[in-house]
Amino acid sequence: MTSPVTETKDMIAGMRPALQPGEYAFVVWPPDAEWPRGTRASCIEAEGLSLIVPFEAAQNGAVPMRCITLQVHSSLEGVGLTAAVSSALAQADIPANMVAGYHHDHVYVPSDQADKAVAILTELQGGATE
Repeated sequence: MTSPVTETKDMIAGMRPALQPGEYAFVVWPPDAEWPRGTRASCIEAEGLSLIVPFEAAQNGAVPMRCITLQVHSSLEGVGLTAAVSSALAQADIPANMVAGYHHDHVYVPSDQADKAVAILTELQGGATE
């Protein structure tokens, strides 16, 4: 059996951060309204329905975000991958909104910091393979 530390290092070493096309925004959406085409994720919160939508579908004042897919089959029972990713970005003062899917983890960062974020995550991945 592998330890959580080994599993985390293996997941980091195996990730291939890839910037996805398009810009997105986190929004609160009316519960009875039809979702915009291209909606990426949803979350029901006490305050209302949150969606990640194409930026064009967001209200004025929304922050344009880019999605970085980590491209590693992360385990739903894995420990530490999102912590390592968000910590690396936090050290560079880059806000990170983590979204876990069944197969992959995704990081939403402000559009103007997306290229820098990919470089940081690529460096993190390279350090885990050494």
